[in-house]
Amino acid sequence: MKPMQQDYSKYTDEDRLVWKTLFDRQMKNLETMASRQFIDALQEVEFRPDKIPDFKELDKLLGSKTGWAMEVVPNIIPQKDFFQTLDLKHFPATTWLRRMDQLDYLEEPDMFHDVFGHVPLLSNKAYTGFFKGMAELALKHLDSPLAIELLGRIYWFTIEFGLMNENGQKKVYGAGIISSAGETLYSLSDKPVHLSFDVRSVMQSTFRTDVFQEKYFVVDSFEVLYESLPEIEKVLKEELESARLLDKSAAM
Repeated sequence: MKPMQQDYSKYTDEDRLVWKTLFDRQMKNLETMASRQFIDALQEVEFRPDKIPDFKELDKLLGSKTGWAMEVVPNIIPQKDFFQTLDLKHFPATTWLRRMDQLDYLEEPDMFHDVFGHVPLLSNKAYTGFFKGMAELALKHLDSPLAIELLGRIYWFTIEFGLMNENGQKKVYGAGIISSAGETLYSLSDKPVHLSFDVRSVMQSTFRTDVFQEKYFVVDSFEVLYESLPEIEKVLKEELESARLLDKSAAM
């Protein structure tokens, strides 16, 4: 089957207005609330408000920095396909944008979330090392729903909704926060709980996808995330063994 492509000529005036409106609105928050690493990465990939990103250009930029590339998908793809795509150092992303009347909330991730939220940090070697390492772990456990659920919690509280300590202040970097004006402000307020990143604590934390998060985990750097991969694998095995023994005990 021929891979899907971004048809850049099909973007409308409304698409361009949506991108610019969301970009400008978010940057007012992110200039002071986002991790410096994200702000720097935004410049690395040359994102700007007056131009919807072109995937062909992104492929060249990312390829020269970390070896990653874009892969067009129509919407959310199955977990197996998602992790296999990441393992190839390809990032699956949609190319469609929400409408002007959907600026504040969209149930399904669109290009602003996928591309603005995720893609800049694909220029960061430590971040992409962690990203690929998570995919490799997931591919080892595709036959275990519990393992995928536990790894999904790590992914959720880092890649999607992670915070970072930076010069004594908490900053946002997770794509789910970066692409949401409301959650950017909320995540750094005194309303949610802020916890230091700890692999076991993250694995034991459930979450909801339809509300702002009740808690966020704060990491010191992307290098710390990358270096946590062996511990993630170790704790995952322990959690799976604990669940197996519990099931065995309950069956007796």
